[in-house]
Amino acid sequence: MQNIEQLGDQQILQARNESRRDWIRSVVRHDLPSSLVVFLVALPLSLGIAIASNAPVLAGLIAAIVGGVIAGAIGGSPLQVSGPAAGLTVVVADLISDFGWGVTCLITALAGVLQVLLGLSRIARAALAISPVVVHAMLAGIGITIALQQAHVLLGGKSKSSAWHNLIGLPGQIIDSHRPGVLLGALVIAILVAWRWVPARLRFVPGPLVAIVAVTIISLVLPFHVRRIEIDSSPLNALRLPDLPHGNWGAVAIGVITITLIASVESLLSAVSVDRMHNGPRTDFNRELIGQGTANIVSGTIGGLPITGVIVRSSTNVNAGARSRASSIMHGFWILLFTVPFAELVEEIPTAALAGLLIVIGIQLLKPAHIETATKHGDLAVYIVTAVSVVFLNLLHGVLIGLALAIALTGWRVIWARVEARPVGQDWQVLIEGPACTFLALPRLTRVLASVPAGTIVTVDLSVNYLDHAAHQAIGDWQRQFEATGGTVVIRGVLETGHFAARARGTVDDRRAA
Repeated sequence: MQNIEQLGDQQILQARNESRRDWIRSVVRHDLPSSLVVFLVALPLSLGIAIASNAPVLAGLIAAIVGGVIAGAIGGSPLQVSGPAAGLTVVVADLISDFGWGVTCLITALAGVLQVLLGLSRIARAALAISPVVVHAMLAGIGITIALQQAHVLLGGKSKSSAWHNLIGLPGQIIDSHRPGVLLGALVIAILVAWRWVPARLRFVPGPLVAIVAVTIISLVLPFHVRRIEIDSSPLNALRLPDLPHGNWGAVAIGVITITLIASVESLLSAVSVDRMHNGPRTDFNRELIGQGTANIVSGTIGGLPITGVIVRSSTNVNAGARSRASSIMHGFWILLFTVPFAELVEEIPTAALAGLLIVIGIQLLKPAHIETATKHGDLAVYIVTAVSVVFLNLLHGVLIGLALAIALTGWRVIWARVEARPVGQDWQVLIEGPACTFLALPRLTRVLASVPAGTIVTVDLSVNYLDHAAHQAIGDWQRQFEATGGTVVIRGVLETGHFAARARGTVDDRRAA
């Protein structure tokens, strides 16, 4: 008996060893190469996002390291890659302008705490209830704002305080442009645009890395006198604790809520998109929110930017063949290994080159597919109003306006009923269809019914789920008056729900029997 038990234990141990070896082989074969590709994509993007946010340059790399390692290890989406996101640049820039960098780090950490609490309360899926068209329009508005800001940097100037000032100041900036910087920035844009047509065997090399490295080398070899990235301190000195604000805690609370909502929604929507790209384990949304919150707590505590799940890095990770969360974790370590000894290389990058990269990133947030989807589903007005509000007001007000308009439009669709009359040979047909026909449709309903010529045979086709008392009475009154003047009315249709619909069904059946 003891020998049998020992044999069973040996088989279990052997199975575990084989499973461990299979996992290591999978990591080496799939996750290690994909982590290197994601690292090469994340490096220039993290620098550019930090500059666009008016944050310390190394704060972007700190966020990329923390997002890769901590969110990758704890989060609920195995193949999602987290880091600093373009979707928060406008908010972070405003917070830094209002409070300074130290308080912004505190806001990031507090937002992380709130994200963890939301994840523990298991309401993460509630964030997915926000209309996708509002989220897409929000990202489009952010993209336009980034492009307007960085256009000034590419032309040799500085971005203005608002999108409106950036827009009206653009003609003057073009006239006074710094030509070497414009040439380098335009070259970055050209490389990024052309990279989609390179042969497949070269496409594994990230376009952003190729563009930034190539343009940096050109700017060093040729006699270009351009402004370059400035790093104020060493990577270790870039680590810092948050500062406490001197009053104005209400504005700080609004900043915390804004970062929490945007980072959470963007991360969860990105996770949903990543799930559609592979056949592996699905996302645990509550765990993902806990992972994102933990990463933001750490990032804010040590001087990094806010972190979200990033669809650009995540899609790169999946397309590069990643199989597990090891890819995201390793990409964070690659950034760490680069940052400590090679941070000085970053200072050789021209600011105009990163401006060109950010302009492309901003324009890519304005996706034609999203506009086409909004048009197809009748949400184009919501998309345009939200995007314009984000650009010319601010992100929070823009999103609130977009949500209010989306809710109002949904309510209108619920209560809206299509009512029309048309001749069918010698007879007439009245069509009433939609989710509901209520008192709000009475002006149109009575006008259409009154347009039917007297003395004809009319078929009223009812195709609504709910008919309230006012609409039911209006149809009944019109029918009695119409039949009293020599006309004939036949009402047909199935009424499925509602108290008054049941009464109406009885009325229709009685009249048919008569």
